[in-house]
Amino acid sequence: MKLYSRGQVLFFSLLSAAIVLLFAVGLGFLKPKAGGKTEEVKAQEEQVNEYNLLQSDYIALNTADLVQFSEGERENISIYERLNSAVVNITTETMAINWFLEPVPQEGSSGSGSIIDTRGFVLTNNHVIQNAHRVFINLADGSQFEGTVVGVDPENDLAVLKFDPPRGMELRTIPYGDSSNLLVGQKVLAIGNPFALERTLTVGIVSGLGRPIQTSRNRIIRDMIQTDASINPGNSGGPLLDTQGRMIGINTMIYSPSGGSVGIGFAVPVNTAKRVVTEIMQHGRVRRGWIDATVVQIFPSLVRYARLPVNSGLLVSRTRRAGLAERAGLRQGSEPVQYGRSVIYLGGDIITSVNGLKTNTLADLYSSLEASRPGDVVKVEIIRGGQTTTLDITLADREEVMN
Repeated sequence: MKLYSRGQVLFFSLLSAAIVLLFAVGLGFLKPKAGGKTEEVKAQEEQVNEYNLLQSDYIALNTADLVQFSEGERENISIYERLNSAVVNITTETMAINWFLEPVPQEGSSGSGSIIDTRGFVLTNNHVIQNAHRVFINLADGSQFEGTVVGVDPENDLAVLKFDPPRGMELRTIPYGDSSNLLVGQKVLAIGNPFALERTLTVGIVSGLGRPIQTSRNRIIRDMIQTDASINPGNSGGPLLDTQGRMIGINTMIYSPSGGSVGIGFAVPVNTAKRVVTEIMQHGRVRRGWIDATVVQIFPSLVRYARLPVNSGLLVSRTRRAGLAERAGLRQGSEPVQYGRSVIYLGGDIITSVNGLKTNTLADLYSSLEASRPGDVVKVEIIRGGQTTTLDITLADREEVMN
């Protein structure tokens, strides 16, 4: 019989215990602690991080090596070299119907966009991808990816797209700036893809601020930035940058009798985009507040027929039964009259302003509630029986009211 020393017995005992422990961990009987955080806490943190933008490192401008150029040229060159790869070219494919009533894909519109998140989120204009069957995102290195539409905001002509970059691909992003402290006369730069000429840089100044631009019958984009930096078809959705290379606006439209740039372009302020992007990434849409009532824009024949005390404003035809507006005291009409194919109820309140903004038209109402959220309380000035009064009305969800 072979005898073992006390040291050998201790060694083999510890070795056996270690093997059993590793075996138990491998089979999942024992689980190591994950930094003291529960699975629920980790899940909550991941959900929060999902809505926070992941951006590439901000690189301060370094123009010391460009000694042969003027200071302005050095700024332009440095901004372009650092950020042009963060501007993408967006092309779309739409569906048409041929003579045999068959769906046929065809080339759609094109525009620009800014990579705002290293996971592949892109900010652009809604009109660039409107009615698109497929969306393609083309990067500076020539690679092309099919993108998905995360959400759109027709109110501000903005859209968020997403593509899936391959593992290991490092995306350059464009950092947000601040559009609240802009001044007329300050230098701005635009990068885009005008007329399919990829990643073109143009330079100009802020020509005006706070421009209200009507984009459709019921839509006015307020506080637009006016610039003389050349913006042409294809620039839409690209970034308007300050001299530090930060996005201060999203190039959206031009005023052009000829179809080309005449030095009057408009950009959506980046502070508006920040709010919209956050909502879209969290909810897939922008939630907006609304007065849960049916209103009619006052027109001359209605003023004459109903003998209204004002020539402009919004007549409250109906309120939602037991809705927020009705509970706040807003009164609907009671006398039905036929107007074309519609029925208007006369005798209700007339809304003349919301939070101090005049509501002469439906477009004014949309504009005054653009930045509101369901649950917000707004001050609504009304005319009732020839007297002016103010109601505090809690807003409902616009999508729920409209649908």
